[in-house]
Amino acid sequence: MPKILVIEDEAAIRRVLVKILSEENDKYQLEEAENGHIGLELIKKNDYDLVLCDIKMPKMDGVEVLEAGRKIKPEIPFIMISGHGDLDTAVNTMRLGAFDYISKPPDLNRLLTTVRNALDRKELVVENKILKKKVSKKYEMIGESSEISNIKDIIDKVAPTDARVLITGANGTGKELVAHWIHQKSERSNNPFIEVNCAAIPSELIESELFGHVKGAFTSAIKDRAGKFETANKGTIFLDEIGDMSLSAQAKVLRALQENKISRVGSDKDINVDVRVLAATNKDLQKEIEEGRFREDLYHRLAVILVNVPALNDRRKDIPLLIEHFSEKIAVEQGTVPKKFSSKAVSLLKDYNWTGNIRELRNVVERLTILGNDEITEEDVKLFASK
Repeated sequence: MPKILVIEDEAAIRRVLVKILSEENDKYQLEEAENGHIGLELIKKNDYDLVLCDIKMPKMDGVEVLEAGRKIKPEIPFIMISGHGDLDTAVNTMRLGAFDYISKPPDLNRLLTTVRNALDRKELVVENKILKKKVSKKYEMIGESSEISNIKDIIDKVAPTDARVLITGANGTGKELVAHWIHQKSERSNNPFIEVNCAAIPSELIESELFGHVKGAFTSAIKDRAGKFETANKGTIFLDEIGDMSLSAQAKVLRALQENKISRVGSDKDINVDVRVLAATNKDLQKEIEEGRFREDLYHRLAVILVNVPALNDRRKDIPLLIEHFSEKIAVEQGTVPKKFSSKAVSLLKDYNWTGNIRELRNVVERLTILGNDEITEEDVKLFASK
């Protein structure tokens, strides 16, 4: 039920506004304030979906209320109410963050349309915030070990920059989580995050996948197609398992990094791209360079910042937290109540040799959740999680 605050020092205008809005929608919760000071106190104490605020008021004018109110609750849209002589000021309030303004005396249709649009905008802002929280939780990095704390510190420092990052570590350690967190904490977070698994794409198709192609470039190229670099423009591209990329594709990636330009397969036309590149691998790229399978110049372009994600065996302190996290997550997915793990069950799991790292631990927790008792015991672990 939308909650609207009307801040207006003229009682007659205030009554007109409240009457118009209440007749338009009897579900609107309407509150009034006779001056800016009272209005700001109400904004501090309550959650409003919209504020209508007069510009010319004694003691504190509407511009001051707008600036102070948006500092307190930046998500609340403000509609400013202006007299004939206040139009220049009203336009200026738009620059300060007001959603819109209406003139006195208020035109019925314009007022109602503006109110509806402002409420729709507020709802959209809230939905986007909720969505962002869901995305962040999906890629949450769980752990309090010094190894994970160090990685989080590096992410906080490098994310606001456009520096390229090479993420290394064994399979299943969570390298993709590091990439997602760098993007989400960056200035590019509202733009695309494009993932490419270089190991999953046949070598003859990797260039087309990354850079696109023009119609007729090869047998199955029946129309022009944009590649991942174009799709990621203004955002981030994550090249996972880059150690499996062909040398010819590596050469093109190198050019893209050097010149911020790409060309589609079958075309000699350059396309400018603005993309931040993150890469990950489970291979020893220094060894790959020595054996001629990876370009040294590309390595140095990618490895501006190096982040090594430790194996689970090297961060056993985090295992109890991970068990709890996966138990809750799996319960949500299956629509059940999270199962508790006894202290002995957790201790036994902490001592396991996790060759498959976090991915393996998640699978074991899911297996125990499905097959174990209401409380997962040491016996359940020995029975269903034996190595």
